[in-house]
Amino acid sequence: MTRAAATYVEETGFGFWFLQSHVWQHHVLRVAINDLRGLLDAPLPHAPVLLDAGCGQGRSFRLLHEAFAPARLIGLDADPHSLACSRAEAERLGLEVELIASDCAQIQLPDASVDLLFCHQTFHHLVEQERALAEFWRVLKPGGVLLFAESTKFYIDTWVIRWLFRHPMEVQKSAEEYLSMLREQGFQFSARNVSYPYLWWSRSSDFGLLERCGLMKPKPFGQRNETLVNVVARKPLEAVDR
Repeated sequence: MTRAAATYVEETGFGFWFLQSHVWQHHVLRVAINDLRGLLDAPLPHAPVLLDAGCGQGRSFRLLHEAFAPARLIGLDADPHSLACSRAEAERLGLEVELIASDCAQIQLPDASVDLLFCHQTFHHLVEQERALAEFWRVLKPGGVLLFAESTKFYIDTWVIRWLFRHPMEVQKSAEEYLSMLREQGFQFSARNVSYPYLWWSRSSDFGLLERCGLMKPKPFGQRNETLVNVVARKPLEAVDR
């Protein structure tokens, strides 16, 4: 795992604990998966092959199984401890999950072998984001779908997140920069396939407390720095290698 240590930034102890919490599973993962499902505008393949890129401790497995009914579910993570937790979680759920110890910049799967690729809150940990995205493109089948959910630099680069978590700050991007990166790789999507959730936990200054108390009105879309971006992006049927 020497290579992986150079291409992604590991979680802090607090971060590792948080990723097994109810808040993470219910208020972050569940909400993102439901939102991504709502952004789909075309039928998905029956019994797809689904890759969870950056599966962490496997807390997404049940939600992904319920949402997409994959015939084959693959979990990928570069952290051995997280993979051990993922294995235990899959056993606890009674789900068959293939686990791969690999970094997103070098995925150990054949070309065009995946129908759906779920990447949730993983990209902001990656140092080589362009290489990882090229790998996503490679392993997705033509017509395959990338389910991408990410925090932007306007959330990552705040005092509370810097204090509690660890990230490669030099590669953090805005929502539009992430969307541009996807387009440059060749992925296709429209405004219908993109959302900008403004969830309470992404307001790191006060976690939306002033708004919930009625002391402040939330800033409308277009007048705020977006903290989250979700997008359903498709690899075209006529896609060529890049």
